[in-house]
Parts: sequence; C-alpha cells; structure tokens
Amino acid sequence: MSLTVTLDAGTIHVPDCARESLAGFREWLGDNDLPEKTRVDYYKGEVWVDMGREQIFTHGLLKTEIAIVLGGYIRQAAIGYYWCNGVLVTNETAQLSGNPDGTFVSHDALATGRVKLIEAKEEGFIELQGTPDMVLEVVSNSSQKKDNLTLRGAYWEAGIPEYWLVDARGEEIVFDLLKRGPKGYTPTRKSAGWAKSGVFSKSFRLIRRTGPLNHPEFTLEVK
Repeated sequence: MSLTVTLDAGTIHVPDCARESLAGFREWLGDNDLPEKTRVDYYKGEVWVDMGREQIFTHGLLKTEIAIVLGGYIRQAAIGYYWCNGVLVTNETAQLSGNPDGTFVSHDALATGRVKLIEAKEEGFIELQGTPDMVLEVVSNSSQKKDNLTLRGAYWEAGIPEYWLVDARGEEIVFDLLKRGPKGYTPTRKSAGWAKSGVFSKSFRLIRRTGPLNHPEFTLEVK
C-alpha cells in the first residue's frame, strides 16, 4: 500500500516502506517516480513532499548569492566543500534524511569519517551520511514551519554545529547563524548586522537592496 498525495503540480505515491524506516525511505529515493526538483525529507517516520515552485528572488536569488560568496570563501581557504541544495544528507542518529538549501562539509569531517560519501552503483557519489559542519535553509511559504521548528530540532539532534536560517520574505530580513548548544540552537549575537560564525571563523552580514528594475538584490558580506 502507499500514501497518495495529489497536488497542483502532480501526484506523489509514497509507499509504506518509505514512512516506516529511514532505510526504507532511502531505498525509495533511489527508485521512485518523483517529478524533477521535488524536495522530499524524512524525519522520524514523517515524510514531507514539497513540490512548491521556488520564489525567484527571496529564495532562488538569495540562495545563489550565499552559494557564490560562501562557496568562494570555502574554496579559497581550502577547508572543504559547499553544496547548494540537491544533495541528500542523511543522519541515522537523528533519523533524518533530506536536501538542505546549502551544506558545508569540511575536509576534517571527511578525513575523520564524521561524514561519509555514499556511492551509487553507476552514478558516482549521491549522498552525504553523517554530520555536516553547517547547513542552510531559506524559508519559503511552503517550508516555514518545517524550517523554523522541525528542522531546527532535527539538525540539532544530528549534531550539526551551525544552522543558517534566512528569511527574506518580510520587510526585515531574518539572518540567523544558529549555534548548537547543549539543549538547542541559539542565534549568534549581531553587531551592526554582523554575525560571527564559529564554523568559518568569519563574520557575515546580509544586505538587501532594490535593483534597477525594482526587484530585490542581495549581498552577503564577509569579514
């Protein structure tokens, strides 16, 4: 049997095995009929299917700016790898599997086995298993509760040191660098909009301006 979800963007069939265990979910991900770019997450027996269209500016453009700046810094500093969504991240301790909007894995994490690269039979590496150094979520209308509540708890259980949570839908940008503590995440204190990252040993500030065509533009500053 399967759970059938019918949405405007199509119909999704989620089999019982994908909801019964993390192993079943991962097996289903490797052999399903999901439409391209559909985001699917698993956490402790719950499966989220997000087929919502990505907002061009407050999600897509913002995520791209962060990837350009943060990815560029990571490459220049030669400290690891950064992926801008589409990468499956699985943590067995937290019973979590999904695709963050951004994921940073240090060379140290790979060298020590804290994160393992999972290889497919024919497609190269297709999954990160373990505890990344940092993850990013950009809040959209379809992910508000999941990003702010569910994933905040799940990423903490997974032991991820830093969770970047960004929301540019309102008049004021929410740009929180959440640091993992003994009981949960707490936002890093800001000074003039700057927040210090313990993972990257740099401070970051996110600026939004109106572009020449009256659309929002974003700049991630680093110092």
